[in-house]
Amino acid sequence: MAADANEPAGAADPGRPREPGQPPDAARRGDPEAGLVLGRHETPEERADRRWTELMQEIRVAQTGVQILFGFLLTVVFTPRFPYLSHTDRTIYVVTVCLGAAATGALIGPVSFHRMVAGRRLKPRAVTWASRLTFAGLVLLLATLCAALLLVLRVATGAPFVPWLVAGLLVWYLLCWFVLPLWVRRRHTDGPRRTAP
Repeated sequence: MAADANEPAGAADPGRPREPGQPPDAARRGDPEAGLVLGRHETPEERADRRWTELMQEIRVAQTGVQILFGFLLTVVFTPRFPYLSHTDRTIYVVTVCLGAAATGALIGPVSFHRMVAGRRLKPRAVTWASRLTFAGLVLLLATLCAALLLVLRVATGAPFVPWLVAGLLVWYLLCWFVLPLWVRRRHTDGPRRTAP
């Protein structure tokens, strides 16, 4: 079997039984989770580097969406129809813009966080905090999307079913973004893990 590209040279084949008295690969490499030989064989620094790269790729997708949406929201106030919006619609607009600004801040935050702590051997902690900021940004993006949909559909149709339609879309977002991944993680994770993969 070919060696994993992420596995360092000289690492033992994980499928091969080890010699009696020989420590697990994780223990030989100084892994704090010695004895739990799960997944990749990485040092904490290698794991932090990999997780940071993956996180940055995920953030790029979310940032693109929130920046396009936020840019659109900022232009609404300059349209000819804006002065004729009802007080309720204006309130929804202000809330939506604030949510969009908060989501943008949370999703750009990890870049600033990394720049401020770079070179100080804090990559594992930076990954943890950047992950938390990204999750907060996704929740705020979800709220921004729902508020924007509520505003647009109210102005476009004025129909009484609009809140129910937005509620249905909210349920769909929750299923796609949170429920399904959590269900898959719970169903297919073998045993307890101390850190996220």
